[in-house]
Amino acid sequence: MSDMAKLELDGKTIELPIITGTENEKAIDIRALRAQTGYVTLDNGFMNTGSCESKITFLNGEKGILRYRGYPIEQIAEQSNFVEVAYLLNFGKLPNQKELDFFNEKIASFATLPEGITKIIDQFPTNSHPMGVVSAVTSSLSAFYPEFLKTPLTDVDRERAIAQLLAQVKIIAAYFYRRTVGKNPHRSHPSLGYASDFLNMMFYEEGYEVDPEVAKALDVLLMLHADHEQNCSTSAVRLIGSSQANIFATISGGIDALWGQLHGGANQRVLEMLEAIQEDGRGYKKFIEKAKDKNDSFRLMGFGHRVYKNFDPRAKIIKKACDTILERLNIQDPLLDIARGLEEEARKDSYFVDRNLYPNVDFYSGIIYKALGIPTNMFTVMFVLGRLPGWMAQWKEMREDPTLKISRPRQIYTGENLREFTNIADR
Repeated sequence: MSDMAKLELDGKTIELPIITGTENEKAIDIRALRAQTGYVTLDNGFMNTGSCESKITFLNGEKGILRYRGYPIEQIAEQSNFVEVAYLLNFGKLPNQKELDFFNEKIASFATLPEGITKIIDQFPTNSHPMGVVSAVTSSLSAFYPEFLKTPLTDVDRERAIAQLLAQVKIIAAYFYRRTVGKNPHRSHPSLGYASDFLNMMFYEEGYEVDPEVAKALDVLLMLHADHEQNCSTSAVRLIGSSQANIFATISGGIDALWGQLHGGANQRVLEMLEAIQEDGRGYKKFIEKAKDKNDSFRLMGFGHRVYKNFDPRAKIIKKACDTILERLNIQDPLLDIARGLEEEARKDSYFVDRNLYPNVDFYSGIIYKALGIPTNMFTVMFVLGRLPGWMAQWKEMREDPTLKISRPRQIYTGENLREFTNIADR
């Protein structure tokens, strides 16, 4: 029998089950609370609310742990690749070679976009924000693949939809980027590998070749972003998907949630901070002091993390990838010099060390994208490419749950009490 928590309300004692996860996480199951008592819980921002049970990702912010399906992120980044991670997240196990080959073939079968989709992309002004374009076009895919609008989808349908979005979202992003710089689109070559194919579609010109080490570093970055438990955009995907909205609309909603500056825009704010420091001209050390001044509103972007209280396990991995890219590309950029200086100073300054304000994954990812030549307004699109497998795994897990209910949070009303309506002539 489950352990029970006892809650005293209005002179009555209510017993609520305690649920224990496989990593010994504890939760009080309040699903029967309102029916038994008329009470609901109030948790602004859902900081203490478990919205679901999930087998996909385990995260422990205090200990700096991130695991996909039980595999430590450190082993994933060292030994795996992005497509294999996508398979792992969505199907619950590491694929054997035959399974991985078939999955890659399925992704490759969607290496082109419908003509109607490219015509839609062509209608967007070239100064449109890429996130708006990617979100809108992803949702528009539903018009060209109506077979995915039926409910429920079969296992085959779900696998096909996952492969399709992995293939086509990166094509949408690269296609629109080339329009913004006045270049014709370059077709996808899936045999290059996921990251290499994307870089080739983005930057191809006569004589261009993707550096394998640079592509591997980008592949690692995508793996690090693949899933991160029930964050804002993932929760949005589950919320939308609970209504049985089609997968294209559901993922489009996740893209929109990620667009927010408090979520996926963090790496963009890192570059904007570096640009502001460069424009100021007083040197980065001045801004280290400003960040330490409690009376100064300036904050170092890309340092510390809301979830990881000691260290971000992804940061050490991504720093190595960052160093690889900067060395291979041999880029001389004053913004990157500022970034290196900030990192070095913060790592040895006791103010930052004592507060665990370490450079996080957003700090390094912004530097990587800058070095690759990806424009700042596309940084969050890169986050989309990485997070796609996790969103789809969360959607798939939720839709396969026979106990699924449409999400419907409650509220505590704090508005006016009953009032008599007044005719407009008497107001």
